[in-house]
Amino acid sequence: MARFPNLPDATVLTDPEALEPYRRDESHVQGVLPLAVVLPKGPAALKELVRLAKADGFGLVPRGAGTGKAGGCTPTTRSVVVDFSAWRGELRLSPQDLCLSAPASAPLREVKATAATAGLFYPPDPNSWESCALGGTLATNAGGPNACKYGMTRHWVLSVDALLDDGEVHTFGISSVKANAGPALSQLLIGSEGIFGFILGATLRLTPLPWEHATLLLPARRWEDLLDLPGRLVGAGYLPSAFEFFDPAVLAELRAHGPEEARRLPGEALAILEFDDRGCTSSAFLEGLMDLLGPMAERLELASDARQRAGIWAVRRMTSSFLKERHPKKVSEDIVVPRSRLREFFVGLERLAIPSVTYGHLGDGNLHVNLLGAGEIDPAALEGQLMDLFRLALSLGGTLSGEHGIGLAKRDAFLTLADPGQIQVLRSLKRALDPHGIFNPGKVI
Repeated sequence: MARFPNLPDATVLTDPEALEPYRRDESHVQGVLPLAVVLPKGPAALKELVRLAKADGFGLVPRGAGTGKAGGCTPTTRSVVVDFSAWRGELRLSPQDLCLSAPASAPLREVKATAATAGLFYPPDPNSWESCALGGTLATNAGGPNACKYGMTRHWVLSVDALLDDGEVHTFGISSVKANAGPALSQLLIGSEGIFGFILGATLRLTPLPWEHATLLLPARRWEDLLDLPGRLVGAGYLPSAFEFFDPAVLAELRAHGPEEARRLPGEALAILEFDDRGCTSSAFLEGLMDLLGPMAERLELASDARQRAGIWAVRRMTSSFLKERHPKKVSEDIVVPRSRLREFFVGLERLAIPSVTYGHLGDGNLHVNLLGAGEIDPAALEGQLMDLFRLALSLGGTLSGEHGIGLAKRDAFLTLADPGQIQVLRSLKRALDPHGIFNPGKVI
C-alpha cells in the first residue's frame, strides 16, 4: 500500500476517516473499509493500478457518485475503491449523428442538458438523475420512469470505452446505429456492474426532444382499478412515456407526514400518467384516452403548464428519499412482473403477508416494494421475506431486479434462484475477461 502515492496522475486517499464513506452506497448493505481510495485522472493511473492489483492480490471496486441501491460499489474483500469522479473528459455532441460522447464521470443531468441544447433527448432518467454519474448508470443499466416507453440505458448506448485486464482502454462499438461486426461486446459491459472491467466513457444514442407532454394525475377510488390499466392502455395503442403509481399505504405515509403538496394527493391509490407523442395534448387524443379510462377519468387532473407538470413529478421524485428519511433502515426492492400479471402479483403479495408499501413504475411492471420495518426484524426473517418476494416475481415470469442490479445486496438470492446455466456462463465470462479476479470481487456472481 505504501506504493500508492507513486501512482501517476491520480489522487490517493488512505486516511481511515476519508475511507469510511466508501463502505456504503444508497442500499441497506455496508462493506468493509477499503485499503485505499484512488481517484484516477487518466489512463496511466489505471494501467499501474491494474498491475499493482495483480501483483499484490487486491481487488478494484468502481465507484461513481455512490447513488446505487444494490451495494455494487461497496468493497467486500481486500480492495481499493476506484472513484471516477475526477476522471477527465468532455461531452461531445454530434447532432448529425444523433449521438453524444461523455466520460464516466459526467453527471447524468449534464448529459441530458447537453443533448437538450440541440433539441435532442437522452431518455434514461433514474430517480437519482440529478445526482448520479453516467458511469454508474451504464454499469447498472439504470432505468427510471421513461423506460416504460424508451427502454433501459442499454438501449441508448452505441459504444463503450472500457478498462480491461491488460490495463489498457478499449473501445467497443461505433457512433452509429448500425454495427454488426461480431457480437456487441459493449452490451456485455452495460449492466455488468464492473465485474468484467470498468466503463470509462460511452457514446450515447439520442432522439429528437419531445415537442409536447400530456401529464395526468389519475386518482383511483379503488386500488385494484389501476392494476389492469397498463395492459389496457397498451392494448388500445396508447404507450405512455411514463406510468407511475402509489399504493394506498404509500399515499397514507405521504398524506400523514409528507410535504404540503403531498398531503393533498387525492384517491385511495394514485397514478401519474404521461404521454409525449406529437398531438398528445390535442382534443382528439385526450378524448380517446378519456373514453378508455371510463369512470376513472372523472377525477383526472391534467397539468396545464410546465410548472404544474414539474410539481406533479416533484412529489414522485421525492418519494424514495421521503421514505428513507422516515424509515432509515428500510429495504427497497425493485422486482418486475409482466404488465399482464400485475393483479396476480398483488394478490400473491397480500397472501405472503409481507409488511410493505409499494410504488414505482406500473407501466413496465417494475415495482418498488419497500419493507419499512426491515431494521426491526430478525435478519434471517428479513431474508426469508425477501426470498418469498423474489420467488413470487419469478413465478409470474418476472425477475428479482428491474433497475437496481444485483451487486452485493441480491447476490445470494441471484445465485440461489437464477438458472444454473446462466450462472455458469457468467462465471466463464468472468474467468475469461478477468482471470486474476481483480474487478469488483464478490459482486453479482
